[in-house]
Amino acid sequence: MRIADYLKDKGIFLTLNLMIFIVISIFMYIADISFMMILFIFCIWFLPLFTYIFIEYIKYKKYFNDMESILESLDKKYLLPEVMEDANFLIAEQINYILKEVSRDMHEHVKYYEDMQKEYREYIEMWIHEIKTPIASSKLVIENNYNNDIVRKIDTQINKIDNFVEQVLYYSRSNEVGKDYIIKKVELEPLVKKVIKRNQRDFISKRISLELEDLEQVVYSDSKWIEFILNQIIVNAIKYSKGNNDKIEIESQKQNNSVILSIKDYGVGINEKDISRVFEKGFTGDNGRKFGKSTGIGLYLCKTLCEKLGLGLYIDSKENYGTKVTIIFPTTENITE
Repeated sequence: MRIADYLKDKGIFLTLNLMIFIVISIFMYIADISFMMILFIFCIWFLPLFTYIFIEYIKYKKYFNDMESILESLDKKYLLPEVMEDANFLIAEQINYILKEVSRDMHEHVKYYEDMQKEYREYIEMWIHEIKTPIASSKLVIENNYNNDIVRKIDTQINKIDNFVEQVLYYSRSNEVGKDYIIKKVELEPLVKKVIKRNQRDFISKRISLELEDLEQVVYSDSKWIEFILNQIIVNAIKYSKGNNDKIEIESQKQNNSVILSIKDYGVGINEKDISRVFEKGFTGDNGRKFGKSTGIGLYLCKTLCEKLGLGLYIDSKENYGTKVTIIFPTTENITE
């Protein structure tokens, strides 16, 4: 708070005092009172007035400077009322009281909406677990009647439904990853092969060949979340294949304290103008419109989960030449969030 701004705020009060003094001075001049007496009265009038204003300015300046200093040091600015010191003058006490009341009301509303969100997330997770049962039953029926062309088409759609349901589950948990993962030693090769087996029918139906190289690497992460991430990437690689003897290459290599896993396809690739936005929530781009309805959630979830797990995720792509997705894993247990 600058003193010029404070004096400007007191402008009406000072102007009113000055006008009253001028009127009184005119009467004293008419009454033939000496100039020195008028000057003496001016000093008696305005010296205490300016002293009081200066002391009040110092008091307000200290109060607001302390408040700004505390505010700058806080990561969560809304906690200001909780850490402010007790005020020693009336206006500051009133400001502190109002801030604390506003903060208390805000916390009550935040708690209310957090409870609502928690209940909604719990309902979604319960619904997902319930719907997984008929999906699993449908897959069992399909498995026993897979020679039928219609059944094979149904199987493709069931797999899509299962993938979308899984996306919903992981999306509902994405903000709670820190409470739901266990970092431990993970062998990449069996995890990659598990995801491939899960999508084997799509590989066969689209005649996509696989090339696996140097996957015998060990990383530290959560196998459940990594499986989901790999599945989303491989499903995309299959989905955006050209449909003519395509190939997907999966390989890993160790560099310093990291393991780099790359998944490369030779599909339709990504338009140059879309490449910088593929991790945005809900973004589908040209490919999403050309190759059926896309949610724009898969890669967003992959990026979100990788950030939570302390992994790097990058995409290189060229239209009509294919896409390469790279995941960078730490090879030590000392992972910082």
